[in-house]
Amino acid sequence: QVHLVESGGGLVQAGGSLTLSCAASENIFNFNAMGWFHQAPGEERELVADINVGGRRDYGDSVKGRFVIYRDGSKNTVYLQMNSLKPEDTGVYYCNARIEGTGIYWGQGTQVTVSS
Repeated sequence: QVHLVESGGGLVQAGGSLTLSCAASENIFNFNAMGWFHQAPGEERELVADINVGGRRDYGDSVKGRFVIYRDGSKNTVYLQMNSLKPEDTGVYYCNARIEGTGIYWGQGTQVTVSS
């Protein structure tokens, strides 16, 4: 069973920065891709950033130019560097990992609150 543990959320003022971490219980290169998703209150979960095993990165339109996804294989961890935060970035951020033909795994989420 894959376990993902997010950390790094918190309260920050608009314009500030936060870095989220997602620690995996196994080698992150076992996954076809890993990503970060954002769920605002009352909204559906949506993709924020994604990185595949080859290193290709994709971003949601609302975060392009502000957020960066990167990884450290030696720590089995994927990060989300969030800059120029806006109040609409508030919500729970979830990490996921995908293995084709096997499944999708989710962490428990970490709360980010951006005050105006």
